[in-house]
Amino acid sequence: MYYLNYFFLFSILGHLIETIFVSHFESGILYGWWTPVYGIGVVLILFIGKWIQSFSFQKKRILQIFLTYLICMILLSFIEMIGGYLIEWIFHQTFWNYENHQFPIGSYISLDMANLWGIASIFVLYVLKPFCDKIVKVIPKWITFLLSFLFLIDLGITFLNK
Repeated sequence: MYYLNYFFLFSILGHLIETIFVSHFESGILYGWWTPVYGIGVVLILFIGKWIQSFSFQKKRILQIFLTYLICMILLSFIEMIGGYLIEWIFHQTFWNYENHQFPIGSYISLDMANLWGIASIFVLYVLKPFCDKIVKVIPKWITFLLSFLFLIDLGITFLNK
């Protein structure tokens, strides 16, 4: 339930932040107030952080942080690229295009956004996670099941209507 709760928490937070501050329209392809790519990204960040922390760096925390940054930067950019191509292929829409960025790598990723994902990963792991753990660990199971049910219905409706 821990990772599923993180998925929903950051899918919803990502949707709200992007809708209000970035795009000024509703984020994502689903009808509900969630954008799954953010939830997937944060769960991946948690797994990467846990994996990197399993290595003994002995007083080399900066190396641990740098590796987390680098790996997350690459993997989250890859997820963003795959998401962009899947949305274009399945729904015949383009939600973002980084060709006008300073360092684009195709349409759906850029070096400056990759850097942002790396920095955001460090922020999530070392700043937000301790606070969010207190919330995520006390979410009742019935809420997680309800969100899962609603999310699956939303996926079904979205794919049937597009």
